[in-house]
Amino acid sequence: MKLLVLSIFFSVSICASTVEAQKENPVVKYHATLETVKYVYGVAPSVARLGPDDILETNTLDAFGDAIQKPSDTLALVKGDNPLTGPFFIEGAEPGDAIAVEFLNLEVNSSQGVGAFAPGFGALNSTDYTPMIQPALPERIWLYPIHSGDNTATFQAHDSNFSVKIPLHPFLGCIGVAPANGEARSSVVPAEFGGNMDASESSVGNTLLLPVNVPGALLYMGDGHAAMGDGEIAGTAIEVPLRVRLRVRVIKGQRIEWPRFENQNEIMAVGIYRPLDDCLRIAFTQLIQWIHQDYGLSELDAYELLSKVATVHLAEMVDPNYVVIAKVDKKYLPPRKASH
Repeated sequence: MKLLVLSIFFSVSICASTVEAQKENPVVKYHATLETVKYVYGVAPSVARLGPDDILETNTLDAFGDAIQKPSDTLALVKGDNPLTGPFFIEGAEPGDAIAVEFLNLEVNSSQGVGAFAPGFGALNSTDYTPMIQPALPERIWLYPIHSGDNTATFQAHDSNFSVKIPLHPFLGCIGVAPANGEARSSVVPAEFGGNMDASESSVGNTLLLPVNVPGALLYMGDGHAAMGDGEIAGTAIEVPLRVRLRVRVIKGQRIEWPRFENQNEIMAVGIYRPLDDCLRIAFTQLIQWIHQDYGLSELDAYELLSKVATVHLAEMVDPNYVVIAKVDKKYLPPRKASH
């Protein structure tokens, strides 16, 4: 795979993570509102087109459509889950290609974030997939003040006076392309096309690789997070709107089957499915194939090596599909083949 060789420089701004642009590029600006967002990944008229080397500057609403603003608000105010900005048509992207999404800047666009319990949702709650006879957990909402001075948010316990600050790590919980075969998939669902992966790797310093299933790829994004624990076990992160700056490149003729991430130090393969063990198997078989194709190790050697040096990130286990990311540090790999 002809992947990007990234030279990444980190700088942190207030409530943001930033990669400094090294040259001037054309900038495409788009502003999303509650009236223009979508709630499915699928074929739809594009809101803007991105050409080679264009930089996209846009915004996303939070997972609740910015509806929750004060302690007395309830989830009944929410129009739909995970409103999506887009789709964006990527010039030159055709089925059989891949796109590489480079995250340049993600900035929290609010003075507070939101967390919530929702009945029938969450890793430790009875759901449609894991029904129980006891009552579901009640709806409950937490508000998280965002502190620009030290890039933190504050958790305040409901049932005691305890509070603690949480460092910010802005990322897009939802980012994906139109699925194959004319499907339209809910903004709550992660799958082969990306979607609601809740992967903290969708952040500055990383590049996301996605398969192209339709002409123009049709890229969507949303569900901004200020911070999230592994697994997103209660069903929400610190949900926030974001200001987004990114660049998309087309990788011609290099089809991938599942999303991938890469940065200067690691390659990362994403597995998305249920149950959790199959999720992990997808991630590792994809990582083994990537190492074999791009770094020249046999699949059996790669399998043995990963058993000794790989790491695993359980991104989330609350959505209709779970998400696992298998990673390996490039220092453990041979040099990448020249043709890749």
